Amino acid sequence: MLSYQIGIIFFLFGLCIGSFINVCIYRLPESKSIVYPGSSCPKCGYEIKFYDNIPILSYLWLRGRCRQCSVPISPRYPIVELICGLFAVCAFLRFGLTIETAVYYAFIVSLIVITYIDIDHQIIPFIIAVPGIPIGFLASFVLPDITYTDSILGILTGGGSLYLVLTSWKLIKGYEGMGFGDVELLAMIGAFIGWKGVLFTIFVGSALGTLVGITIMLVTRKDLKLKIPFGPFLSIGAITYLFMGPELIYWYFNLLSYQ
Repeated sequence: MLSYQIGIIFFLFGLCIGSFINVCIYRLPESKSIVYPGSSCPKCGYEIKFYDNIPILSYLWLRGRCRQCSVPISPRYPIVELICGLFAVCAFLRFGLTIETAVYYAFIVSLIVITYIDIDHQIIPFIIAVPGIPIGFLASFVLPDITYTDSILGILTGGGSLYLVLTSWKLIKGYEGMGFGDVELLAMIGAFIGWKGVLFTIFVGSALGTLVGITIMLVTRKDLKLKIPFGPFLSIGAITYLFMGPELIYWYFNLLSYQ
């Protein structure tokens, strides 16, 4: 019963974080302050009151429209809030009331911001990815399942491997296959989950990216130079490793042993 109540608290907390994350997703690419001024309608400039800014509930109450000008509000806002709320509960169920929950939830939230910004603008925000590298390294001193050596190797494996791919692709093809921001992102991921997590992330991210890329090309009939942001797939791979990585790796090698 207590775990159920704590789970609800985490969910509500996650919803509030999601509301703030929406601000970050919208303002960071435009180099705007995420603190001031308060939220407002991008169409009419109406300053959103606190009772119109309650996660999910306000969106439903207003039927997805601005109170002032009735312009439609993107459903992305409640979706992001819901995602952040659910991941808060997942982190609690996975790691309990520990420092791991706080660190890894902050990590997940950062990846959510990066994912949506990369989808919208095809950039990895420097202000999140680069500071995330030393923060992840420092976190390794308080996390029980990763050492500072794992974190360093994760940074080198993540950033180094992708940088090698990036430079090799440019030398062979004559153009960049991905941005340098992906290198910074994978280095940050490595700092938090170590070199094993990086290898898992690269495998899952590449597999998902290839599958989605082929599907889009078949549907849209566009050529192989179609640009697809890689950040979301790396983020999915890293989050998957956090919650299921060791179990999936064990299952995979156990499956191979029966071949």
